[in-house]
Amino acid sequence: MSTPRWAEPALATVLDRVAVTRAEVGDRFPLFADPDSGRWTTTRRGSWTGGFWAGLLWLRARHTGDEDDRNAATECTARLADWVAADTATRGLILWYGTALADDPGAAALRDRAAHACLDAFDAELGLIPWGSAFGGPRLVARADAVPGMVPLLAPVDRKAAEAHLRTHLELCAGPPPGWSRGRAWLLLATADALHHLDVPDLHDTAAELTDCRLVPPADDGRPEGPLDTSAAAITAVALLKLGRRERAVAILEELVRVHLSGNGALLDGCYDLGEGIATRHELVWGDFFLAFGLAVLTGLAGSYDV
Repeated sequence: MSTPRWAEPALATVLDRVAVTRAEVGDRFPLFADPDSGRWTTTRRGSWTGGFWAGLLWLRARHTGDEDDRNAATECTARLADWVAADTATRGLILWYGTALADDPGAAALRDRAAHACLDAFDAELGLIPWGSAFGGPRLVARADAVPGMVPLLAPVDRKAAEAHLRTHLELCAGPPPGWSRGRAWLLLATADALHHLDVPDLHDTAAELTDCRLVPPADDGRPEGPLDTSAAAITAVALLKLGRRERAVAILEELVRVHLSGNGALLDGCYDLGEGIATRHELVWGDFFLAFGLAVLTGLAGSYDV
């Protein structure tokens, strides 16, 4: 299948931006960047997004083949180790996406430790790994962002737990409330992963129901004139590539590149938290990751299930 002519230059631009970001943030983790200045807000430990920064570094290392890039990715992944013992279901986001593209044994060992730690947190009575207390608030909560990454992380150690975790969240229509742009996207991504890693053909219909008909959705369906969320679109595109719906995925990625990708490789118009008014039109590190990974699949740098 031919590669769209815009995909390779777009990927190169996004991964060039990774090098610039790395120089700016040093040993901290980028979270979101101002759309005008390009300056990053960072965290010390990575929060729930640290795995996406590590994943971007691994994509750049794969793209350049440079030893310095590989070392930077290795060091970043190693700094995620403290999250193994954290009480949070976002360990799927952190420790799957932070290790899946890595090609060193340390990352593989970290991923295995994380999988077993998450399995230990599985509540058989509830049929899920609870949201957890690591970020404050009630522990026994089911959220859509507790599912992506967790399915492929758990699948090698306990397929039944991985399936139960996903199905319970699908049945509960996991929070935040319906209308949140990334809620649908996260669940679609997790469902696509389940169809690959688990024997669950009945979820094909679920995947179809979760697919958004828009190229780039608003951050909140209840505010259609409000900010968009390009990160949700990028997540959806990757999920569609996994599902074999390449034509639709390409249409989304082309829209992101044509309309929302800046000249310096930043995916703009991502919405971090509309309710709190935080970073509502910004570059988001996970938006960059999913755009880069989608482009990597289109260009042959990665396979759709490499993460």
